[in-house]
Amino acid sequence: MDGALNELDWSLVQGFLAVAETGSLSGAARALGLSQPTVGRQVRQVENRLDVTLFRRHPRGLELTETGAALLPHARAMQEAMNGFSLAAAGRTEGLRGTVRITSSVVTALYHLPPIVARIRALEPEVAVEIVPDDASRNLLFREADIAVRMYRPEQLDIVARYLGELELGFYAARAYLDRTGRPETVDEMWRRDLVGMDRGDTMIRGFRDFGVPATRDWFATRCDDFAVAAELVRAGCGIGIVQCVLAEGDPGLERLFPETPVPRLPLWLAAPEAMRGTPRIRRVWDLLGEGLAPLVS
Repeated sequence: MDGALNELDWSLVQGFLAVAETGSLSGAARALGLSQPTVGRQVRQVENRLDVTLFRRHPRGLELTETGAALLPHARAMQEAMNGFSLAAAGRTEGLRGTVRITSSVVTALYHLPPIVARIRALEPEVAVEIVPDDASRNLLFREADIAVRMYRPEQLDIVARYLGELELGFYAARAYLDRTGRPETVDEMWRRDLVGMDRGDTMIRGFRDFGVPATRDWFATRCDDFAVAAELVRAGCGIGIVQCVLAEGDPGLERLFPETPVPRLPLWLAAPEAMRGTPRIRRVWDLLGEGLAPLVS
């Protein structure tokens, strides 16, 4: 088997790895940008060359056999080696021409990045910019993005990070909503009003509890895990919610409640693979991102 494994094309192993991680051919096809039959053929080729069975079917999709589970760490090691090879090659690229892929939260991509990217394009017309709005963390070492705008300090090895500051958060509601229901006179009264919060995520609930407020999911009359949508729900008058102050300031339709009540701030970081940080176009976009985001934080 060892000789056959050494002769396997990486694309075939990549198909096996994607199915193992997603649990289905369809999930692997979406992750790889291929058709489901193509991924199925890749898996069968690996099985035929190694003369093994890698997956068995179960009601929810595919699960690894004992042999497949034993080969999975080796497939991941190949993936890390290929990513390292790609990063090292990309990091040697000279000149500003090329593409820079930026990932960030949906809120950042929707409200903060567009004017910054417009300035980047005006100053560096040979640099193409790709934006990946995603509240889940993209793996920079797997080339899923070149630069990330994070709301937490990156802890991965081989990642360069730069702290930009903190985004202030506050309790806000639409003036029309407050005119209709009345303005709460105390924070305790505010908790009994219509609240806009998270659906399946527990970040906000944990934040409330850290402040000694026994919040539960049922507290929120309107629920959404997309923070950009949640901000628009507050703006539309669905209730009281937490919004970035930089987004709410200057909006005559929004009113801040109890500004003296502390709300945890959001740290803002830039992150990039160390191997790519010295690439001229990455370094240039990194600097322009830092300049553009700096006025938003304190």
